[in-house]
Amino acid sequence: MKKILARLKSLIPTKRRLIQLYAALLFNANIKGFFNGKLYKGPVKNICTPGLNCYSCPGASGACPLGSLQNALAESNKRAPYYVFGIIILWGILFGRFICGWLCPFGLIQDLLYKIKTPKLKKSRVTKILSCLKYVILVFFVFVVPIMYSFRNFPLPAFCKYICPAGTLEGAIGLLSNAVNESRLSLLGPLFTWKFALLCSFVLGCIFVYRLFCRFICPLGALYGLFNRISVLGIKLEKPKCIDCGLCISTCKMDIREVGDRECISCGDCVAVCPTKAISYKGGKIILPDNEIPTPADGAEDREAVLASYEKREKNKKLLRRIIAAVLAVSLSVALVYFNFIDREKTVSPPPSGDGELEYGYLVGELCYGYDVPLLNKDGYTGESFNPAENHGKITVINFWGTWCGPCKAELPYFDRIAREYADTVTVIAVSTSYDGAQTAPEYVGENFADSPILWGRDKVLEDAAGSDYYYTLLGGESMYPMTVVLDTNGVIVYSDVKPLDYDGLRAIIDSVPLE
Repeated sequence: MKKILARLKSLIPTKRRLIQLYAALLFNANIKGFFNGKLYKGPVKNICTPGLNCYSCPGASGACPLGSLQNALAESNKRAPYYVFGIIILWGILFGRFICGWLCPFGLIQDLLYKIKTPKLKKSRVTKILSCLKYVILVFFVFVVPIMYSFRNFPLPAFCKYICPAGTLEGAIGLLSNAVNESRLSLLGPLFTWKFALLCSFVLGCIFVYRLFCRFICPLGALYGLFNRISVLGIKLEKPKCIDCGLCISTCKMDIREVGDRECISCGDCVAVCPTKAISYKGGKIILPDNEIPTPADGAEDREAVLASYEKREKNKKLLRRIIAAVLAVSLSVALVYFNFIDREKTVSPPPSGDGELEYGYLVGELCYGYDVPLLNKDGYTGESFNPAENHGKITVINFWGTWCGPCKAELPYFDRIAREYADTVTVIAVSTSYDGAQTAPEYVGENFADSPILWGRDKVLEDAAGSDYYYTLLGGESMYPMTVVLDTNGVIVYSDVKPLDYDGLRAIIDSVPLE
């Protein structure tokens, strides 16, 4: 009976586990995204969540600070890095690596994997050396490579692209597992194979090694670790009480050298084993155990007074904890309602149905929706516009791109070549995102395609969904670039797909369209 009760007790989530689950749900409050296979792209997505949670996860309600930082370093808009750095510094000062232990969704995944009963690899001198690897990854993949490529006008979020398992699990698999995104399977290639193999390695490793990714690889944890000494929340050691028994270091599964150092994730294991109660949570006496015990004097009256004061304080703390729990519950409820019911799908107002058998739409075989795309050049807006759907008599190639999109910029020379070689029969218009069109596209076009026959246009912001673009959305775009749509001489869509194209592939599409 005792074994059964002990087993049942072990199934009750700890306070830390409950907060981890809460944070994972709050940061992925867009539950409907898992069912419709679409990303949330509203205004809240501009806010960086504290933990590692991929922007491209269908449920993500905010942005990943690590991905945002790498993209910001490559932006020609120099304010972007200050904005992202400011948010990361704010999270660091408030929480430090408390985020890793309590608020990071990918940290929760690692904790659950480690609970699988298998032989475990204990920490050692080797693991302590390997814990320094994440700082090398932080410097090289998060700072050096993105900054280096920014000078080439080629944004490259190196860590996200080549290493991050959260992006593969939450973003790629999260989206591609939905039948709605079946067409995007064509985007997969050697890079996905590499990242999927890396993900499998991390998953397998986390079963045998406690928080393998968090300890040895994660650059976000490396960043937050720099704030551990000054963060509001975290672990503190009262040295006068410490007897140097070493229980805290030996009990901790992380590679700490002392309590509360940059490797500490504030899990609290050391708090429970300290014989002198020298370890406690700093700044967390309201919601976390403070590890304090009453120390009454020898006199009976003093003892009773101290115990009464202690009991009163405990009652007040319980009340405060209940209030905080209620506030958290209401906050989560509001977030779930907002993302799933109030912040509706982005909508567009398409033109009326076409005459005759064909209807207007964005699918192959339908008449293409029309829109007067404002044109730009190296100096900005030209004051002219172009409607791809009314370009009758010539084949029209519409390419949606952005200066932040590496594959987009890699394929633009092929579109330029097509525009030159097929000048008499083909019109190529490259429509940049609304932000790029106003900020970075003119400069990029001037530096790289000043004499190109491509028409350069800018999309407009979809007013009821900040961050979305009207014509891109109207033609079926869903958060992935580059996207290419090809129209025949009558404005009927003959090709539409989201993937990079090379010259031969693009020419094959053009040659398959009959000229009338």
